[in-house]
Amino acid sequence: MRNLRCCIIDDEPLAQELIKSYVKQTPFLELVNSFPSASLAVKTIIEDKIDLVFLDIQMSELNGIEFACVIPPSCKIVFITAFEQYALDGFKANALDYLLKPVSYNEFLHAANKALQWFEMADSSKTICDNNDYIIIKSEYKLIQIAISNILYIEGLKDYVKIYLEDSNTGIMSLMSLKTLESCLPQDRFLRVHRSFIVQTSKIKVIERNRIVFGKQYIPISDTYKDAFYEYVNRRTLNPIKEP
Repeated sequence: MRNLRCCIIDDEPLAQELIKSYVKQTPFLELVNSFPSASLAVKTIIEDKIDLVFLDIQMSELNGIEFACVIPPSCKIVFITAFEQYALDGFKANALDYLLKPVSYNEFLHAANKALQWFEMADSSKTICDNNDYIIIKSEYKLIQIAISNILYIEGLKDYVKIYLEDSNTGIMSLMSLKTLESCLPQDRFLRVHRSFIVQTSKIKVIERNRIVFGKQYIPISDTYKDAFYEYVNRRTLNPIKEP
């Protein structure tokens, strides 16, 4: 089982001690340090490669929401606070969970397990991409080998990608970024046409009104990627078209 290196940040001594006791009861958590303020924790989190922070929100100097915006994205957050009204802001800050004080051990353990699952899936989702024939991804605790020639397009969904194949009506989900997957695909066969979409160029059959058509699915071509896309199209078109 993977161990998670964690920190606690809370300006209430009793609340901090309670979470410390919960961490000690949880075998896969390793407490690196605890802090009474977010500003004191920044150096440790960056230099010691902390995986997970149990973080209060209302604190002096630097509050938890502000702090979440300055730490590395690789460090995940579980907010622990007495204030329910910050829940939406907490999830916008990419928190894995949001716990209201007083926190029971069951609630804490559920959040810790959610973090462990996220890291284990992220570790397993590293794509094996040492050739141009296939990739291997982790999806729902299974390793799936996908023939690159079978991919129609890929959609980015926040922390996940969804890979659509020629012989399937449903996509395959995997926990990884679109940028990570893009780096493993043959650059001469795939094009980014939108911040959320990559297409396999040989599978493009119809382009209609600045959209690529795959059956009933329309993939938008955004302004950012339009020039590169139509340059590709015009190199292969008998009568070059004008960009819409």
